[in-house]
Amino acid sequence: MPNPESPSLTLVQGEQQFTVCADGPWQVHALARPAAITQIRSSLDQLPKDAALHWDLSQVTGLDHIGAQLLWNAWGRTRTPQLTVAPAYEDYFKRLEEAGPLALPEHQDNHWLSMAAMSGVLHDALDHVRGFVALIGQLALDTGRFAARPQRGPWQEISASIFHIGYQALGITALVGFLIGVVLSYLSAQQLHTFGGDVYLVNLLGMSIIRELGPLLAAVLVAGRSGSSITAQLGVMRVTEELDAMLVMGLPHGFRLVLPKVLALAVSMPLLVIWTDAMALLGGMAAAKLELGLSMTYFVHSLPDAVPIANYWIGIGKGVVFGSLIALVACHFGLRIKPDTESLGRGTTTSVVNAITIVIIADAVFAIVFNGVGF
Repeated sequence: MPNPESPSLTLVQGEQQFTVCADGPWQVHALARPAAITQIRSSLDQLPKDAALHWDLSQVTGLDHIGAQLLWNAWGRTRTPQLTVAPAYEDYFKRLEEAGPLALPEHQDNHWLSMAAMSGVLHDALDHVRGFVALIGQLALDTGRFAARPQRGPWQEISASIFHIGYQALGITALVGFLIGVVLSYLSAQQLHTFGGDVYLVNLLGMSIIRELGPLLAAVLVAGRSGSSITAQLGVMRVTEELDAMLVMGLPHGFRLVLPKVLALAVSMPLLVIWTDAMALLGGMAAAKLELGLSMTYFVHSLPDAVPIANYWIGIGKGVVFGSLIALVACHFGLRIKPDTESLGRGTTTSVVNAITIVIIADAVFAIVFNGVGF
């Protein structure tokens, strides 16, 4: 005799057809019992495959979506033509019938997927290039406006940006520059001493630091420190709707936000390059004194002859260009941040990565253009 607390299936053979009688609760709490589901599966396997079956669910004491889905699967995921069911349970099978068969997404060719991905990347890159060029054009217009009426320029914003970007970066640039000078001098001194070229350490350090490492090192530090700060500041203004409020009040973003930061970095970066060069050379002098016994007096006196003045001006020029590029990239990504925190973090990271990449590309251009200068 079937257990009233457990679902069951019984096959009854009539005069003209077979009848499958379902009894008990066909609900998840009853079907979760291993013995119950094993008995139901065994009964389903014993049903005749080719015979027309009449399903009688009138004795079912309880039914939920799980039980209805189990019966639906036994019917081949379609409603059996001969079914007796209580009206209270009819809605379960109607919903399953309306849902229809599960349609899996069609398989797509990986070639077309890769082409679509490349097309999306290219579209995003062109969009960034278009926006960056537009930002440069707007900066040129704002610079002309500022030059025409300097008394109405954003002097307070420029002064504050120079303080935050330039003055507050003196500590980290001095520390990193000094340590780089020590490392470079120590490693170079070992190699030069092997070949008896101790006196050429001044030439090696002077050219590498003043022409290349000083500007590049200062730019990378400023891109990571100040570039991310600019992007995050503009992103927060986007999240708090301050940028929209500025437009409502008639305050253009370019003149009040972009122009001060570009001018501040264009002024601060050459000074930071000079500062970084001095600290790196000081660290190189200290390491040369300890490793090779070269006096600092000899180092200072030999430096002007070892490094032509053109290299110094190239380094200053790199500082102006690098600073302007870092500010433009930071403002570009900051103004494109959407008003949500996820976009703020992603935009800040992307800004720093792209700023450093563009600085390295610009340094390579300098190396090619000024290939024969300063030697």
